[in-house]
Formats: sequence, structure tokens, C-alpha cells
Amino acid sequence: MSFLKRLFGGGSKVSDNSGGERTVGEVVEHKGFSIRATPFKEGGQFQTCGVISKEVDGVVKEHRFIRADRFQSEDAAADVAIRKGMQIIDEQGDRIFL
Repeated sequence: MSFLKRLFGGGSKVSDNSGGERTVGEVVEHKGFSIRATPFKEGGQFQTCGVISKEVDGVVKEHRFIRADRFQSEDAAADVAIRKGMQIIDEQGDRIFL
């Protein structure tokens, strides 16, 4: 399955029992946002993927991101996802929800 299919909604997701993406590691708080690493297996490696969320006016808003970075281990992909999430927050702040 291609990266673009997954990016634009095609294909399956790694999921937990609730049907959503599986969070790897701990949820990290950064500047009022929560970052979850949700790497998935692609081509025998783990692709960097995550979710940034924040409660805005009583509504939880989410921004999902996928990066082209791939790693041999799920933990390595999760670590990079957290760092990328922090970078996105630092650069864009609340604008990521527009």
C-alpha cells in the first residue's frame, strides 16, 4: 500500500480495541496540547505518524500528521512522532486547527 493512499484515507490503520489508531508510548503534553504517537507498519518498517489534540471552547480538536520517516522499530518511530508534534506546535500553535 502506498504512502499517499494512507495519507489520503486509503488502506487500514493499526488499531486498538476501540477501533482507533493505536497509541505507542505515553501521551505527551506540550504548551497546552496533547501529542499521541501512532506509528503504523508500512513496507516492513514503522512510519512516523501522530495526533495533536487540544480542547478549544469545550470541543476537543485533533490534527493528524504523517511523515515520510520510517524506522526499524516502533519505538523509534514513536519518539520521532513526539518530536515532530512538538515542532508543529512550536511553529503553528492553534493555527493547525484552521
